[in-house]
Amino acid sequence: MQAERFIERVGFAACLLDSRHAGPSLYVAVCGRRDAIMPRNVQKDPESSHTWMLKDETVRRGRVYYGKLTRGKAMFLAPRVVSYFKALWGMPRREEKKRLSRAALAVLRVLRKEWEMGTADLRAESGISDRKAFTIAIDELQAAMIVVPTEVIYRPKFTYLWGLAEERFPEQLSRRINRQTALREVARCFLGGAGLTVPGELARVTGLSRPDAGLGNRALVKEGYAEMLSPGTYRLTSFL
Repeated sequence: MQAERFIERVGFAACLLDSRHAGPSLYVAVCGRRDAIMPRNVQKDPESSHTWMLKDETVRRGRVYYGKLTRGKAMFLAPRVVSYFKALWGMPRREEKKRLSRAALAVLRVLRKEWEMGTADLRAESGISDRKAFTIAIDELQAAMIVVPTEVIYRPKFTYLWGLAEERFPEQLSRRINRQTALREVARCFLGGAGLTVPGELARVTGLSRPDAGLGNRALVKEGYAEMLSPGTYRLTSFL
């Protein structure tokens, strides 16, 4: 599938962001042009619709990671980078009771018992009657890389199926990676595709803090993979 090959090549990508936003995007790849701008009426735009269909199919196949990660950013992750993102944003199981909200823990208890469930059934089983509270809980679990959407269903009515991330990516999510390595490899992934990064760009694309983004980029300079042109501006050593 071309979408999966694209994500594997770039490492991580947004879904429906256009050229006004930094970083790789499935929508821009579908458009096939660097200046792609999302129209206001996306429902009638064939490129937006095709991107959405590819997203649904990619989620169903489960060969790349998809979810709302840090700062609510919906992102695709190639399997090769999942462990790095988990090291930076994931949550150890021993810390779940301390860090997750009561609603998120209720949803998680149900999913650990049932493994996969649609939105309405999951709300009912977890005892969360308020739709907004449920959405916040699901987003919290996605940001912690614990829960992912596993399928999108349109008939008889629109809904997501939800499941545990560890079921789809057990090896990647169980791998132990130290934070310094994860910062370096996320920075490598971005710079390898962009060739050049300007101040604040890596932080905006990934959700890293600026100090952490700087640590990752400087680690690449240390090993000779990149060079620093000025504070915050880095270039791939082989970039022409």
